[in-house]
Amino acid sequence: MLMEEHETGQHKSGYIAIIGKPNAGKSTLLNQVMGIKLSIATHKPQTTRHRIMGIYSDDDCQIILMDTPGVITPKYKLQEAMMGFVERARTDADIVLHVVDAADPELYDAENELLDRISKPVLLVLNKSDLVSEEQAGAIVNGLRAGREYADVLIVSALTGAGTDAMLDTLKAMLPTGPPFYPKDQLSEAPERFFVSELIREQLFLQYRQEIPYSCAVNIVDFSDDEDLTRIDAEIVVNRNSQKGMIIGKGGQALKKLGTASRATIEQFLDRKIYLALHVKVRDKWRDNDAFIRSYGYGGG
Repeated sequence: MLMEEHETGQHKSGYIAIIGKPNAGKSTLLNQVMGIKLSIATHKPQTTRHRIMGIYSDDDCQIILMDTPGVITPKYKLQEAMMGFVERARTDADIVLHVVDAADPELYDAENELLDRISKPVLLVLNKSDLVSEEQAGAIVNGLRAGREYADVLIVSALTGAGTDAMLDTLKAMLPTGPPFYPKDQLSEAPERFFVSELIREQLFLQYRQEIPYSCAVNIVDFSDDEDLTRIDAEIVVNRNSQKGMIIGKGGQALKKLGTASRATIEQFLDRKIYLALHVKVRDKWRDNDAFIRSYGYGGG
């Protein structure tokens, strides 16, 4: 079947990197296109740490969308690893979507430097169009195009879905001819336990303030299925001992609240009942330790 589609010359496939500064709406855009939550998204910047792949397929096309961490100048080794994911996505992509927040369109220096290194077609995606008028959107686009050449411009709202169908049509027209890389019913290449760790990490961002979520990693120690229940044992790794008490809270109430919210989102994602056990461990300055960074999944593409 895959060969027949390829031989007719009708099937198209390719990799699309989604880049931009933190909070531009890259993860929300991926989720909107996929129709399912694959990439965690919160109101806080730098929620995404990995390259998250979503596989969009229809009869004659397969688009592999790569959501990436927001482009920044790294301050510690974990952030260097995050920017490594961005670089690999840039290298692997056939086309790059540069997502810009219409409510905050000024580009970071690191963002401009990354764009300067890209030799693939780059499409400007002006996101959050629901927050500005048509006239304002036009002025932002003109300003961005004055400083950089784009293959095309797309104005979307990842939140409402406005403009995303037109974006997909544009991508389909630009993709090279080729067979699908994955089965048509596959939505991502990451295993379930990866998404579970991400959903717990999302709740850390939603429930804790200031530096706490940025200092945490989530490590799935055990993930096993019984007949009617999935058992998950997860470690929340913190950067220093004082943060452990903040995660647990008075009488363990904060950790209990985190577990309850995490369990609800994981059950919704997995569509089955789970038992979730959360433990907090201290790994002093783990964000600057190469061995810890690799062991928590941040050392590869």
